[in-house]
Amino acid sequence: MKTKLPDLPETLARQYPDVWKSFEALANRCHEAGPLDAKTRRLVKLGIAVGAGLEGGVHAQVRNALAEGITASELRHVVLLGLTTIGFPASMARFTWINDVLGKSHRARRPPKSKP
Repeated sequence: MKTKLPDLPETLARQYPDVWKSFEALANRCHEAGPLDAKTRRLVKLGIAVGAGLEGGVHAQVRNALAEGITASELRHVVLLGLTTIGFPASMARFTWINDVLGKSHRARRPPKSKP
């Protein structure tokens, strides 16, 4: 399922349509080249963007994943898996990037404070 491109990639696609078509073709070939199913591929791509610290890439992968029915919980689990690799502060930043796309309706709710 295609999602609407953000403004900058949309502009690039309009200004350089042949380059954009080639880029899309390469991306499609990469997806089709191996044994991973669509959901696994999408989660792997999110993990790559998370690990590389690519905020725009995380946003794009979250949008694509949601369009394919991947849940907010599954997306957050990808970041959680990186906690011991990229560190706590970096992971917290990546959680906020996911929440940028998910919006307030999907944000994790804090548990009620326990009484002393």
